[in-house]
Amino acid sequence: MAGYLVIGLGTFGRSVAQTLYENGKMVLAIDQRDERVQKVIDDEIVSDAITLDVTDENSIKKVINDDFDTAFVCIGDNTQSSVFVTVILKEMGIKTIICKAKNELQGKILKKIGATSVVYPEETMAKETALGVIRPNITEHFKFSEKYRVFEIKAPKDFNGKNLIELNLRNKYEMNIIGIKDEKELNIMPLPNTIIRENNVLLVIANIEKMTLFGKKYVL
Repeated sequence: MAGYLVIGLGTFGRSVAQTLYENGKMVLAIDQRDERVQKVIDDEIVSDAITLDVTDENSIKKVINDDFDTAFVCIGDNTQSSVFVTVILKEMGIKTIICKAKNELQGKILKKIGATSVVYPEETMAKETALGVIRPNITEHFKFSEKYRVFEIKAPKDFNGKNLIELNLRNKYEMNIIGIKDEKELNIMPLPNTIIRENNVLLVIANIEKMTLFGKKYVL
């Protein structure tokens, strides 16, 4: 089984490492701080962890071998170190390199030198926090395409007693209901005559821009 490297054990890196490990993956965690490394070992949330100067090319190459094909570079606070590590990993043939970045400029640099993808955890968290206040009854699950995403919505009061035909959400908001959940079960692919109740939770694929209009109309 191919392993995962997590370089940098701040809040973000630690969370990545723990999530991978809890899902049955082999995880080697690396950080320059002894206390961070010891903490993940004590908490038993990684397969192994070592203290290493990530700016030392020889040390990195001694530790990393063919057992790893995916790396998370979670040292976005230090652009120079992040760039250095990404270049070394690319030269070593690591197939997938996912880098944390603090801003768009840093992200562009990392992409140009070999990062497979770049994540902006602070920006993402800020958006999710703001949207959680603006529309507390809408939960965004994942990006389906550039225009569409999957959302979970608490059914508005105005929907109570109406069926999917009457609501006409597809034409109004480019929204398709793919599941309806109540206290007991989840109804996958509901029929057009399915009645919505106030306590239902709707699983939908929706146009991102239209979802904003939907939220404003129903004061979610």
